Amino acid sequence: MLIVLCAHFLVAILAPILFARVGRAAFYVLAAVPAASFIWLLSQYEAVYSPTAISPSVNIPWISVLEVNLTFRMDQLSWMMSLLVLGVGALVLAYCARYFKTDDAGLGGFGAQLVAFAGVMFGLVTADNLILLFVFWELTTVLSYLLIGYARTRIAARRAALQALMVTTFGGLAMLVGLIMVGEAAGTYSISGLLAKAPELVAATGAPGTALDIGIALILVGAVTKSALVPFHFWLPGAMAAPTPVSAYLHAAAMVKAGIYLIARLAPGFSGTEYWQLIITVLGLATMLVGGWRALRQHDLKLILAYGTVSQLGFLTVVVGLGSKEAAMAGMAMVLAHGLFKAALFLVVGIIDHQSGTRDIRELSGVFRSAPKLGVVALICAASMAGLPPLAGFVAKEAVFAAFAANARYGPAGTTIGVLVLASMVVGSILTFAYSARFMWGGFAKKPKGMATAFKPVGALFLGAPALLSLLTVTYGLYPHLVEGWIAPYSAQFRADDPASLHLSLWHGFTLPLALSVVVVAGGLGLFAVRQRVERLQAKLPPVIDFERGYRQSIVVLDRVAIWVTGRTQRGSLFFYLVVIMGTALASIGAVLVITEQSWSKKVYFFDSGSPFQVVAGIAIAVGAVAATRANKRFMAVLMVSVTGYGVALIFALQGAPDLALTQMLVETIILVAFVLAMRSLPPGLQERTAGNHKLLRIVLGVTFGAVMVVVGVVAMGSRIATPISLELPKMAYEGGGGLNVVNVTLVDIRAWDTFGEISVLAIAATGVASLIFVRGRGQRLARAATVATGSIGRVADGGKSPSTTAELAKRFTATAGNPWLVAGRTLAPERRSIIIEVVTRLVFHSIIVLSIYLLLAGHNGTGGGFAGGLVAGLALTIRYLAGGRFELAEATRISAGTLLGVGLAAAALTGITPLFFGAEIFQSAILSFDLPVFGHIKFVTSTMFDIGVYLVVVGLVVDVLRSLGSEIDQHEEDGLGGITLIEDDEPLEAGR
Repeated sequence: MLIVLCAHFLVAILAPILFARVGRAAFYVLAAVPAASFIWLLSQYEAVYSPTAISPSVNIPWISVLEVNLTFRMDQLSWMMSLLVLGVGALVLAYCARYFKTDDAGLGGFGAQLVAFAGVMFGLVTADNLILLFVFWELTTVLSYLLIGYARTRIAARRAALQALMVTTFGGLAMLVGLIMVGEAAGTYSISGLLAKAPELVAATGAPGTALDIGIALILVGAVTKSALVPFHFWLPGAMAAPTPVSAYLHAAAMVKAGIYLIARLAPGFSGTEYWQLIITVLGLATMLVGGWRALRQHDLKLILAYGTVSQLGFLTVVVGLGSKEAAMAGMAMVLAHGLFKAALFLVVGIIDHQSGTRDIRELSGVFRSAPKLGVVALICAASMAGLPPLAGFVAKEAVFAAFAANARYGPAGTTIGVLVLASMVVGSILTFAYSARFMWGGFAKKPKGMATAFKPVGALFLGAPALLSLLTVTYGLYPHLVEGWIAPYSAQFRADDPASLHLSLWHGFTLPLALSVVVVAGGLGLFAVRQRVERLQAKLPPVIDFERGYRQSIVVLDRVAIWVTGRTQRGSLFFYLVVIMGTALASIGAVLVITEQSWSKKVYFFDSGSPFQVVAGIAIAVGAVAATRANKRFMAVLMVSVTGYGVALIFALQGAPDLALTQMLVETIILVAFVLAMRSLPPGLQERTAGNHKLLRIVLGVTFGAVMVVVGVVAMGSRIATPISLELPKMAYEGGGGLNVVNVTLVDIRAWDTFGEISVLAIAATGVASLIFVRGRGQRLARAATVATGSIGRVADGGKSPSTTAELAKRFTATAGNPWLVAGRTLAPERRSIIIEVVTRLVFHSIIVLSIYLLLAGHNGTGGGFAGGLVAGLALTIRYLAGGRFELAEATRISAGTLLGVGLAAAALTGITPLFFGAEIFQSAILSFDLPVFGHIKFVTSTMFDIGVYLVVVGLVVDVLRSLGSEIDQHEEDGLGGITLIEDDEPLEAGR
């Protein structure tokens, strides 16, 4: 199972490359992944269904203390759902190769998202951990948002994608709360363990409203939103803005089935909880009737199927959630049948739209005559949807009627309620028959008033996927005992109302379900016959409650509240922001200090007696802080702030923390450079100050905040009652991490998750800086130095010198072609160059790079590490930029900042994932010892690869800052001065000419 998941995600990563090479034919390559996984799934049949075999499972520890593990289990329910996920997924991907045009934009991303969705759905139905299930649940939400919004230039697609995201995310968050409540109540987050304890838990709930009952109800909220039940049903028809293959897969066979799967998964243990039947029955029946009624007035073939899907999702919810053996059999039979015929019908609509250019039933006419094979496929699947024999839909519907008839007679609901529910199911089936007939008539019939539509011939490859699904629909209907064998082990977990009805069959004899089927056909035909009257009636009747309008009004209210809050808090005043933030902090912390009883440390001292330099450093910090507030020049203020940072670095060094001191010093230096580069675009003076009447308040607030933080530090040190965990870190670092540098081993091994999050934030910050500054593409290469004329960068009216002086400067700085001081130094105007800086840069650059690599590799046992090494390398590049300008930086960084950031994150992620393939925990390190000639004995710790990822991310961040705040601003200034001189055919040529 883990290999199946990894294969889907790996191919998703490679998908853009495949599409760039082979175009839309890459869909066939993508389809091979779920197809091969489908074959593997079939090979697991004996292991899953054999009474003596152990179900295939995977259990990889992840966050064991929270019982969050990568646990997957393949039982009968997972196996059946995986049939739909992988089988339909493979067919839809193959269908895409003919549906999309060769020149359609964004196919690489679309294909990647679709194959990743197949993998995520497989993970969802096989997950055996509540939190892991939620992770896959939310991944389906994110991927569906991207797939629905494929047509990014269309506002309808973007709006529909956002609507689906908002609704399903709301349900997902409610579900997360419910999962935690149920997991805590049961004492386990294992789904199989939870179901094993379910009878005991339900029996012990006692009065209604317990944590278990509420938790299950919240989980059902997630299922209701995902499966588009009332009142959240409106997002599914809106999602039809997505390409038709997305509708066929996500909104017929896969994503919307996630809610049905969750109900089916929990029903054996929790269908008897307090709120289960109320939520399932009421919302399910309402959705079934609302969706079927609205499908009768739609003129878009896709919307007919969309509202039909809403109706049948309500139908499925009621059946699957009933909680009897007969209903479980019928419900899963209908889930499989619905996945086959509804996916095929969506694909048929895609072909009609692709070949004729419209889906409007008022414009389509004579399509059956133009494409008889397509018409036969559609007829089979529409007949199955309507519940006609000898098809899968008929077999499943008969089983549903039998189950609810048995429940009405023998079930705990009682005869009256059971009969009402059964009658509602019959009415819903009549609506289903009517809109199925409307679909066939609207899409394929020749209409007297219809406009004949030119229909292009349909190729075999294009028709293959829906044709195969229709063939499976017929096979299912003729041989239902095969499907019954799949479902029986799952349904055996429930109570039986009437064991005699517990069978899937094409012919049960003259029974009540058959009579109800006759009523459905007659009622459906009659409703279709008066379709025009029904449409006119629906046009006159306003909706009792328009939930979509309610959603939009809620969003409008939310926007207005956000604007109101923003207008009163985001005033553009730094003074106001600081007062609010620091005042809130002071109030909350002060309240805790005053209300609670605190233990004060008895050992309070201001500096170590043996380190008088601490006093000097403290004075320097204080002077720097005060001077920064009094400075009237931006540069002086920044310089004084840096003095405080260097003072803190000195204190770290004096306290015996060389790693912290080194990192602090390097960070301060990089920040100082960034500030200086940014200040070139700002006025040099700090003229605007806060009004004088606020000066006293600022002083009081600043002094008070500092004093309170000192008190917090003293109280925190005196409140310790347990042995500090830091005392064990040296031993953990050496024995577990294989290193002597406790700080570095903690960062890359013991707390690797924290570090991975931090470098992710660094990458995001770099992207944010670049997005604010760059006008051109971030990854666009700068012009090479060889194409720029000598001395053309930064010319300022001959530098204020006479022509002879300027020529003399140019001659002085012109180096031989084979031995330049700097690769691009000659591009700068002579008055902008310094021979001392260029010589020093050439001498020290490579040494600094070697030092950075040394710090990277030595950091596991000595001072250094990937972060410090990356900062040192960044300083080396900074020196190159300051000495030779933006073209020198371009020569020094042939790899873009984005690539460095991506490779660094990938290296860190792969370091964390790789141990899983060797049976270890994520981010677990291995210590490798071996001997090499010349080098002797080598001890290599795999966490070094993680440190290399950190190194690359930091270097990428510095390069992004230099390019954003340095090169890009240089470019803006040069554009204002008339551009640069390029060399073309040995002749100078002004840029832009």
